[in-house]
Amino acid sequence: MKLPRSLSGADLAKALKKIGYEATRQTGSHLRLSFQKPIQHHITIPNHDPLRVGTLSAILGDVAENLKISKQELLYKLFPET
Repeated sequence: MKLPRSLSGADLAKALKKIGYEATRQTGSHLRLSFQKPIQHHITIPNHDPLRVGTLSAILGDVAENLKISKQELLYKLFPET
């Protein structure tokens, strides 16, 4: 599955909410999301439209590593319709 090319930071935050991440704060144009269980994990997402592909890939890689799944599995969980 390819990375979405027109995904905004807000859309990514909404998709990550499905798997347990919650927005904890916003500073300027950056959102901070936190995952609480089993261990805390924090990520920062630029609230840009669209996100750069490299930035999106790095964020998804970090989330996939925290969840101990592959990036492809994460993409299927977040964007099942694509």
